[in-house]
Amino acid sequence: MLTPKEHFHGSDLEKIEAIYGIKKEDITSFSANVNPLGISPKLRAELADRIDAITGYPDREYISLRKCIAAYVNADLSHIVVGNGSTELISLFIQITRPKKALIIGPTYSEYEREISLEGGSSWYYRLEEASDFCLDVENLKKELSAEFDLLVICNPNNPTSTAISLPDMRKILDICKQRGILCMVDETYVEFAENIEQITAVSLAAYYNNVIILRGISKFFAAPGLRLGYAVCSNMDLLKHLNQRKNPWTINTLAAIGGEIMFTDEAFINQTKALIKQERDKISALLTSCPNIKIYPPAANFVLVKILKEGVTSADVFDAAIRKGLMIRDCSTFPFLDQKFIRFCFMSPEKNTELINLLLKIFQ
Repeated sequence: MLTPKEHFHGSDLEKIEAIYGIKKEDITSFSANVNPLGISPKLRAELADRIDAITGYPDREYISLRKCIAAYVNADLSHIVVGNGSTELISLFIQITRPKKALIIGPTYSEYEREISLEGGSSWYYRLEEASDFCLDVENLKKELSAEFDLLVICNPNNPTSTAISLPDMRKILDICKQRGILCMVDETYVEFAENIEQITAVSLAAYYNNVIILRGISKFFAAPGLRLGYAVCSNMDLLKHLNQRKNPWTINTLAAIGGEIMFTDEAFINQTKALIKQERDKISALLTSCPNIKIYPPAANFVLVKILKEGVTSADVFDAAIRKGLMIRDCSTFPFLDQKFIRFCFMSPEKNTELINLLLKIFQ
């Protein structure tokens, strides 16, 4: 049995292999939040035929790639900037803006606080309340957003709560940030999994607000974290100029740039993913809602946050029971404001989802 201090990221399969003696190939990671369909079939079929492209340098402006992204998200080409994963863009944005005091809506991804700290800034958290199913109270947030903050950080849909902020509410947030001179960074890593993406994504607002940058990548929805391709949408031309100047040249390799162009045009794969995630999200939510010893929080993304209500059972216990079956979930006790009663898992194939749900129902019966 692991101690509560031992926690694993979705990419820690080698570590799991060493501790549990389970081959990483035999582990289904419900922790990584990656598309269960794997990579785009169009990418698989076409990328190898473009291998000779690596004999030359990529276009420094990545015009063709940015055109594909602009069409995919319905944004202006001049508002698109690309990077070596969204992580690079987060880091560059923080390095350039150097926020002294940031407000982060949490519990959420820890990398935001880390990057702010590396640039000498301090982070404060606006706490999403469990009593409200971790949904944001916009009016209350507006009261907390004083001019002493120079950055607001939002993950939408949020990890690990799988809650989402609606487009009208995001507009209200950006309005108050604009009035008080606050920049806003919106991480939309999981927005493509949402059933009602057009009601959530802030991309359409970017053209009207120069105080927001919206970040996305291909690691989760397109199941291609190894290609390291991220992008941002922002209409603040001064900020975009600084981002492009600060970046290393050719930060995205040729195959990643070509791969992005292919993936963003694979409409069959995109639609199949959305249909599968909706099907599994609805099915799993219904099954877990009927279980008396747990509470689920209605998910907007491709994963669900679960609270353990059964006495004597912790998140570490559930992690241990699941990993011994080759099923890796996320113990959420390391997230701010969560404890050893919370777990998170994403939606995988129908067969694997059934296997995990049956195990959880057995644990919590």
